[in-house]
Amino acid sequence: MGTLPFTDVGCAMPAIYAHSLPGQPLATWETLAEHSAAVGALAGEFAKPLGWAEVLRLAGSLHDIGKVSPDFQAYIAGQRPSGGDHSSAGARIALDRYGTGPGRALGTILAAIIAAHHAGLADGSDLNRRMQAAGPLVPADWQSHAGPLPEPAGLRPSVPPPQGGPKGFAWSFLVRMLFSCLVDADFIATERFYARATGETITRGNHTALAVLRDRLAAFMAEKRASAPSTPLNALRAGIRDHALAKAALAPGLFSLTVPTGGGKTLASLSFALEHAVRHGLRRVIYVIPYTSIIDQTAEVFRQALGDSDDILEHHASFDWEKARKERLADDEAPSALAKLQRAAENWDVPIVITTAVQFFESLFANRTSRCRKLHNIAGSVVVLDEVQTLPLPLLMPSLAAIEQLALNYRTSVVLCTATQPALRKVDGALTDKDKRPIGLDLPPERELAPDPAGLYDKLRRVAVESLTGPVTDEAIAARFSEQPQMLCIVNTRRHARVLFDAIRDLPGAVHLSTLMCARHRRLVLADLRAKLKAGAPVRLVATSLIEAGVDISFPEVWRAATGIDSIAQAAGRCNREGELKDAAAAPRLGRVVVFEPADGHLPHDIKLRWQAAQPSLARHADPLGLAAVRDYFAELYWRKGDANEVFDTARIGAYPGILRAIGETAAELAFPFRSIAEAFHLIDDAMEPVVVPWRSSPDDDDATTLPGRIAGMERPLAADLRRLQHYVVSIPKKARDEWLARGVLRPVHPALGEAMLRFGNDAHYRGDTGVDLADMTFRDAVLNVV
Repeated sequence: MGTLPFTDVGCAMPAIYAHSLPGQPLATWETLAEHSAAVGALAGEFAKPLGWAEVLRLAGSLHDIGKVSPDFQAYIAGQRPSGGDHSSAGARIALDRYGTGPGRALGTILAAIIAAHHAGLADGSDLNRRMQAAGPLVPADWQSHAGPLPEPAGLRPSVPPPQGGPKGFAWSFLVRMLFSCLVDADFIATERFYARATGETITRGNHTALAVLRDRLAAFMAEKRASAPSTPLNALRAGIRDHALAKAALAPGLFSLTVPTGGGKTLASLSFALEHAVRHGLRRVIYVIPYTSIIDQTAEVFRQALGDSDDILEHHASFDWEKARKERLADDEAPSALAKLQRAAENWDVPIVITTAVQFFESLFANRTSRCRKLHNIAGSVVVLDEVQTLPLPLLMPSLAAIEQLALNYRTSVVLCTATQPALRKVDGALTDKDKRPIGLDLPPERELAPDPAGLYDKLRRVAVESLTGPVTDEAIAARFSEQPQMLCIVNTRRHARVLFDAIRDLPGAVHLSTLMCARHRRLVLADLRAKLKAGAPVRLVATSLIEAGVDISFPEVWRAATGIDSIAQAAGRCNREGELKDAAAAPRLGRVVVFEPADGHLPHDIKLRWQAAQPSLARHADPLGLAAVRDYFAELYWRKGDANEVFDTARIGAYPGILRAIGETAAELAFPFRSIAEAFHLIDDAMEPVVVPWRSSPDDDDATTLPGRIAGMERPLAADLRRLQHYVVSIPKKARDEWLARGVLRPVHPALGEAMLRFGNDAHYRGDTGVDLADMTFRDAVLNVV
């Protein structure tokens, strides 16, 4: 095999190293044997709850066997610019040893995850070609370093084969889970070696027990109940929580929580989740919300209830750590700022995770190492899917298949939490196959956590909904704004929000709110609006749908641009939220919710489908937000569209017209197209890129202007500082980002981060009232002409 650059004194066998410490004695470097043992032990531990511990121990021992090659050893000694492909050798060994005979699936799975531990899971066809060419990459004496391989019988999983779901889906899901165990183990083992070598203290684990957090929440709710006014609404909220808690003893699996907006479902669902997790020995609570815009608000509610600590993780996709590594870490063998910042791509080893639907579901269909690390830690958890009706229709069936797998094979309890249950259960009969047979989630009515959802809606009804006939112009809406000093209008696009705001900006109290404003900006605007509403001051707000999910604000009148019944119900939740409106005799009166079709369109395709399905319910039902109307709406949206497996799974994967079809057609050889699926599965169609804006709330607020400067001057940016910058992130279209980057308007936050995290050089493109100005891409601040 050639001459190796290292030889231990007194040893016949050359020393083989996995990780180096340049400039340090060889005795301080990590040998391949040490690294393989560490990864195997961790991977086996992570896979134990899945029943695949022995298989993952083997994967750990083989994953880096390619580093035995002279090329890699010369590279690690600084004698070559590249170490070549060191992932294929272990994969080919596993395939040769375990890829034939009745149990050949074992070899295919091992090959897939070992070959992927740096580059990510490949399409099965690409992996097959790679394995065919990998023979010469297998070191001749690899057995001297890996030891004897166990017999297939000794690797038999301790659980039955994965079951349920569309053809092949359970096996494809399992491969991602096992891949997660391996890559997380590899990252952590490498992290620990460099931490020991450099004397750095890295803290993982040591979090507060879920039982303690449950008790804190119980105490918080008891105090809240004791201090709250004795009103029918507060009594109703308390009853909802008590009813949900009483069902915590039910076995893990699928649950629903159908509570109208304003019924306190956030804290009720958290209470159930913690109690249920403690009773059944589940490991964490993962709270999935639909929009990035409200993640900090939800986190604040949780911290008030549970204590402000590192037990609560906010995780969303405002920074792409994997992209940063690929662009700037050509040498992943040496410690660096980014190697340490990789920890910011959390593996979710915390008691409470608050994340977005984009981060959660796209991770379940991902192929990259950074996105997949967390997956094994979802198993054995309680997952609360808040506002589950917001799942996009083109990806609905794959998303439901993933939910089903978590509950069926990974001891995960999933709570479908919403004000308008979207008929995703088999018993609803809304989703059907080509033969009109009901399909969907196997979630029986007794797994509903709320007491009498229909009765709850009647008790919590606080608005009257009216639907205007014919298209409505912005001028007509502006005219109503001029008559109504406190009013909210929710529109479907950021462009429409800007145009409508321009039409009313001269009215007293006119305000704009959209995701073109950074999170801190939006948060302070909302706080100011709440104070003004309470004081009776004029508040004329134009907003996008970001205000609908969970934002605690209340107007006497709300207008909602054409959309589905579910979104109309969310909009209605911002009207007369606490039942505060009274008539002249101080008796309760209903708030006004007006649904209109914009004259200038402003209806994206997905919203147009939902609006078409909503119109029959709006016309047929006196109360279009009642459960009967909601049921009719989802029947129209789902059932009348035909075979749900085709209509609601339309992301094309090569020649296959859908993700589930692609998985089913490649299931026989377990040759799943992982990379292609990951590239196609996007909950948000438009390519958006995060950028940091230099917004300040006052002349004294210089956090967003000084923080990037401090980070730029650091040799090693601190993860805490980068997290603080998330409050100043705005997602903009990729086209706009690329144009501004080319013209020097955007620049890296830190040289080592490259294009993975960009910031505006000044505030020329950020407006104090509307946020990032995408309307004028050509504006260039005079200062930029001379720098």
